[in-house]
Amino acid sequence: MELLADFLISDFLGKSVWLWFAFLGIVGALLAFDLGVLHKQDKELGVGESLILSAFYIAIALVFGAWLWWSMGPTSGMEYFTGYALEKALSIDNVFVISLIFSYFAIPAKYQYRALLWGILAVLVLRGIMIGLGAALVQQYEWVLYIFGAFLIATGIKMLVMGESEQDVSKNPIVRFLSKRMRVSAELHGSHFFVRKLDPETGKLARFATPVFLALVVINIADLVFAVDSVPAIFAITTDTYIVFTANIMAILGLRALYFALAAMVHRFEYLKYALAIVLVFIGAKIFWNQIVGKADPAISLGVTLSLIAGGVLFSLWKTRTAATDEAAIHGPTSPLPDTIGTRPSTRPAGDD
Repeated sequence: MELLADFLISDFLGKSVWLWFAFLGIVGALLAFDLGVLHKQDKELGVGESLILSAFYIAIALVFGAWLWWSMGPTSGMEYFTGYALEKALSIDNVFVISLIFSYFAIPAKYQYRALLWGILAVLVLRGIMIGLGAALVQQYEWVLYIFGAFLIATGIKMLVMGESEQDVSKNPIVRFLSKRMRVSAELHGSHFFVRKLDPETGKLARFATPVFLALVVINIADLVFAVDSVPAIFAITTDTYIVFTANIMAILGLRALYFALAAMVHRFEYLKYALAIVLVFIGAKIFWNQIVGKADPAISLGVTLSLIAGGVLFSLWKTRTAATDEAAIHGPTSPLPDTIGTRPSTRPAGDD
């Protein structure tokens, strides 16, 4: 018992082990409740339910941030909230990409939430590895922060000048590689990732990947690509690995729930990317300020970040209000997901696993 107590209070990446276990316990409980209770059966998540569930996740994130503020001090609290707001805003870009991926593989809405939720497990591992590597680099070579800062400034300027290129899922090298190396079922089999059925070439039972599995893999690869921007951005706010990790994961958890509401109106956030570009330039410049002049007040970072993000959202909604009104008048209420989703035939043979 004494050994266990010593282990729990021992240091891991700057924080006691029990703090890490406590956070992972919260995440595990949320995932179990979400997947095992709220969405035990495959069903389509409506916009209203999506917003309610998103509000629940945001409330959890805010309560956790308030606890950090109370237990670790205002500086840690403000760094967490700044990182959470930044990661949440950067993650909105994921929505458009995820929508394209589901549309390309024609995954019906009622199977999408389960795929997204299981994807969180992979994201936890991938983000944990990237954050751990980033923390080790920063601790051993503090000059790496200058590289992070320069990268964020360059990324922000590129977003401002060039915008974002159109995504073509069919040309994704991961899709081409998996399609060539794996047996892939042409049709859906419920929400199953794999199915056993007769191989037309050999005439024997074989395991086939389904389109839901391919979508899951591509979504997680896309998330890893987005992490290349988001992880350096939050390290620019704080080098506290615990805050970096918790802010990242809390933002990702809520995004999965918010996806179904955002997918219906992602076109309304057309100008948000410019606000995010300015945020990246600001945070990158702040790294150089912190290293050369002195650490900037965390309250300033929080205020500037929230102001820019809120400004980008409000300006986007204002600029696109006419188009949204015209579309609603012509087509009626907007569908929460692209019209092309759900065009594949769905079967459920006895061999599903």
